[in-house]
Amino acid sequence: MDILIVVGSKSDLDFINHTKAILEDFEIKHELRITSAHRTPEETKAIITGAEEKGCKIIIAAAGFAAHLPGVCAAYTNLPVIGIPVDNSPLKGEDSLHSIVMMPAGVPVACMTVGVAGAKNAAHYALKILALGDKVVKEKLVHAKNKMREAVLLSDEAINS
Repeated sequence: MDILIVVGSKSDLDFINHTKAILEDFEIKHELRITSAHRTPEETKAIITGAEEKGCKIIIAAAGFAAHLPGVCAAYTNLPVIGIPVDNSPLKGEDSLHSIVMMPAGVPVACMTVGVAGAKNAAHYALKILALGDKVVKEKLVHAKNKMREAVLLSDEAINS
């Protein structure tokens, strides 16, 4: 497993499928776990501290409301942690965003944008990290970026012709 994805609740599964779909397109080995920083703290600790010996290189943690899960993950590992603020709270993810970005010095969490774009960007950011040591992933990223570029150019061409 290259990437461990953790979410705090079963209700986050539809949201995190945006992340999983990209990792699956890139054929990246990953594991998804439901664990809560608040409701299952001992299990969360065991999952995170055991991730590296299972071959994990990156942890992606999605959380809503108080969004402590990414920070708790970062507290228990030296692996890179990517946090995704879920927009499922009355504050539409603003609370989650602040909880994830306001980490103390020495316990960093990379924070993506709120919502589905963040779920997708977490996968892309993880791929960029993996690409530092994996030529196949790097080539796939170059190809994906070229496809995005071509789609924009084709759209521009269509409206200007």
